[in-house]
Amino acid sequence: MDTGRRLLRTSGTLLAAAGLLLSGCSSGGEGPDSGASSSDGPGNGGHAAAATDLLQPLPAAVPEALKRYYEQKLRWRECGVAGFQCATLKVPLDYDEPGGGEEVKLAVSRKKATGPGERLGSLLVNPGGPGGSAIGYLQSYAAVGYPAPVRARYDMVAVDPRGVARSEPVTCLTGKGMDAYSQVDVTPDDSGETGELVTAYKKFAKGCEQRSGEMLGHVSTIESARDMDVLRAVLGDEKLNYVGASYGTFLGATYAGLFPARAGRLVLDGAMDPSLPSLKMNRDQTAGFETALTAFAGDCVKRKDCPLGSGSAEDAGERLGDFFEKLDADPVPTGESRELGESLATTAVIAAMYDEGAWPQLRTALRSAMDGEVAGLLQLSDLYYERDEDGSYQNLMFANPAVNCLDLPASFKGPDDVRKHLKSFREASPIFGEGLAWSALNCTYWPVEPTGKPHRIEARGAAPIVVIGTTRDPATPYVWSRGLAEQLDSGTLLTYEGDGHTAYGRGSDCIDTAVNTYLVEGEAPEDGKKCG
Repeated sequence: MDTGRRLLRTSGTLLAAAGLLLSGCSSGGEGPDSGASSSDGPGNGGHAAAATDLLQPLPAAVPEALKRYYEQKLRWRECGVAGFQCATLKVPLDYDEPGGGEEVKLAVSRKKATGPGERLGSLLVNPGGPGGSAIGYLQSYAAVGYPAPVRARYDMVAVDPRGVARSEPVTCLTGKGMDAYSQVDVTPDDSGETGELVTAYKKFAKGCEQRSGEMLGHVSTIESARDMDVLRAVLGDEKLNYVGASYGTFLGATYAGLFPARAGRLVLDGAMDPSLPSLKMNRDQTAGFETALTAFAGDCVKRKDCPLGSGSAEDAGERLGDFFEKLDADPVPTGESRELGESLATTAVIAAMYDEGAWPQLRTALRSAMDGEVAGLLQLSDLYYERDEDGSYQNLMFANPAVNCLDLPASFKGPDDVRKHLKSFREASPIFGEGLAWSALNCTYWPVEPTGKPHRIEARGAAPIVVIGTTRDPATPYVWSRGLAEQLDSGTLLTYEGDGHTAYGRGSDCIDTAVNTYLVEGEAPEDGKKCG
């Protein structure tokens, strides 16, 4: 199981490019120090108010101290795959003190509109995370996988958010350090194992502080949303057009809340609800993964190659739980320095919950693992963690807690708080609940104080915003999409009745047609429209 926290990214490229897995935890709200904030608006880190408060828009006029950023010229160069260009965008490290001279260099990439048809401007894309590389997503999927009518009319653009991938990435541990961290038991059975988990969280946090320095305090979602407005201006667009998936919906909604008059055609797919308190959010997501597991198990027991038997979905779930307990007591050697214990095996299963297209791979991996060959589960876990074959790790698992722990206060004061809520997490998911509860503990030991709290986003005055929810989405439960669509003054909810994480570009002609029509013609789907 991942010992990080809430990792929310799209699921469209799991098998193709290892791009989309997720953990299951969040923070803030009902935890300690979750009282209302006296802040009256977002500053550098966006001191967003408590859940009943509203994210206030920033002044329409660009402050004098920021004009040099808004008026900069990008120097484009050919890069990566043929047809792509790259550039570097400069933004202030601290929006409260933009004249201080400290800057962040953000990596930007684009692929120009292919035609035919009149160019509609830029379409910024973000796959979520937080910590997912938007440039990687653009170059490996969006610029070739998005429907042709959209790519014909828009310059497809991505910026890696501050602290992510190519944009001055946050770093925390070495490859060997991450190997050890990812194997730590997140279902501690006694005080000794609890101490080992707490020690791992503290070591991870200290590594981030030592290796990332001042950047660690300036990777909030509000700062990244403000960076997007700089990019919008530099690209020459009056309004921001945007497709964000998973955590990318929070980033897009935050942009709309800060700059409602500059929000163009925004698609928020697999949405987060920024108003929810932490424990509610955590339990919702835990239940979401249980729903996905039930769907997988129900499908599995109907197939001859199912390693979980041929009985009911409930029986299959119990057999999987027994397998995890066996690995907890006796991890299996992998032929290298790592062992496959309960944590890595659970991460592998969670990874496959993002996309029903990964279910056959999971069946094969589980069948082999139950016979003692664990390479398939280890591969799924490595895809989730973005671990390369040489043992190094991409930036995702470092940037993810860095953003999350800054955006919201920690859920728990310590292990005793976790224990108080274990029953409710187990009720939400007998298989995943305990591990997902303990995974929310890591921000308790984070070296940087949080700058945000739960808040509502209404974005009054914004153009219609399309929010897409999938009814059996494991990572961003459908209720979250409903909640965000209801908050947004111009929100319209588009529902996909099906499995998997996110819906656009995943095979539903109904969803794709509705989104394409909105992006190309500006006509939002009817609020409440449902697609099978």
